[in-house]
Amino acid sequence: MNPTMVIALLVLAVLGALFCAAAWLAIRSRNMQVWLGSYLRRRPRSAVQGPTHIMFCFVDHYEPAWGRVDLDTQRRRVDRWYRDYPAMASRHRDADGRPPQHSFFYPEEEYLPEHLDKIAGLCADGYGEIEIHLHHDNDTPENFCATISRFNELLHARHGALSRDRRTGQLRFGFIHGNWSLDNSRADGRWCGLNNELILLRELGCYADFTLPSAPSETQTRTINAIYYATDDPCHPKSHDTGTPVRVDGTHTGDLMIIQGPLGLDWKRRRKLVMPRIENADVRHSCPPTPERVDAWVRTGIHVEGRPDWIFIKIHTHGTQERDMDTLLGEPMHAMHDHLEKHYNDGRRYVLHYVTARETYNIIKAAEAGMQGNPARYRDFELPPPPGVTRWTRQGLAPDEVEATADVPGME
Repeated sequence: MNPTMVIALLVLAVLGALFCAAAWLAIRSRNMQVWLGSYLRRRPRSAVQGPTHIMFCFVDHYEPAWGRVDLDTQRRRVDRWYRDYPAMASRHRDADGRPPQHSFFYPEEEYLPEHLDKIAGLCADGYGEIEIHLHHDNDTPENFCATISRFNELLHARHGALSRDRRTGQLRFGFIHGNWSLDNSRADGRWCGLNNELILLRELGCYADFTLPSAPSETQTRTINAIYYATDDPCHPKSHDTGTPVRVDGTHTGDLMIIQGPLGLDWKRRRKLVMPRIENADVRHSCPPTPERVDAWVRTGIHVEGRPDWIFIKIHTHGTQERDMDTLLGEPMHAMHDHLEKHYNDGRRYVLHYVTARETYNIIKAAEAGMQGNPARYRDFELPPPPGVTRWTRQGLAPDEVEATADVPGME
């Protein structure tokens, strides 16, 4: 072989090795090695007959005191939501005649009655529901249980939040873990401390966890784009790394339902023109909800196994940060809803439903129970609305469907 050719091949080999090393470092720096294999092994959603129903759920790590700001700043943040969210949401409707729903996961450690009174006012006007968020560190089971139990009762008694289980009377709640560290899932054990957190949450009345996806955090699970039951191993952290998919005609198993949002690679928004960005369903100023992202969320096709015609899209934000509020309450949000309502609500190929976290869970349980047809009938399938929330007027249902809800729990 000619020496020039040998040198050229060696140079190419070195460059290839350097590229592979750089790619691996980039993957490791974003903790993508945790979930990339699952993403590459994903299977396409099964073909469906008839329209695909889209359940669109927006959950908010709603933290008025973010950044340890003073009370006046907190008030301005909450006041802007109280003023601007109805103005934004009232311009939009889903197939059921309902405005966009916002699920406010409020942190226990930031509790102030005046803030929650205003958020509860939005919920009473039909714009969403309140659930539980918690930041904690080096916690104990005893303190965790006391904290959640106290906050549950306070939210329910003072602010009309959370619903009671029809059978047991227990208060039920959705949960988002602060710092993404559900079940002690950070390698250093910070921002949690409880290897048995899934068991404790189940015992306390948590109906589902909405923390994931958490990429690029190391707390991200191997299981992605899924709705599944996790079984806790109290001797080890991150028991929700894998689980049993929720499926039609299945039953509850394990300790806690995990409801994930979309996670994948965005090749249209590349880092340094080479590496794809992570699509993790986070919405903020730096990650606006563009039509391209909405289309990607739909294509991800998260669903209960055996019910591919009911898709669940759960996106998230940290809604009180000033740099993001113009995105969350202004034109970018209008553009997102306009795109959803124009392209995913024609009644033939797609039907759009704006849902809260609780309603998302209820519709999932209805799918698991084998229910079919219009999922709007099952918004209250298992858990009734909280007392402080305006009942949905079912103007989007056909007369025969309204009559059919008489046989569905919670749809009297």
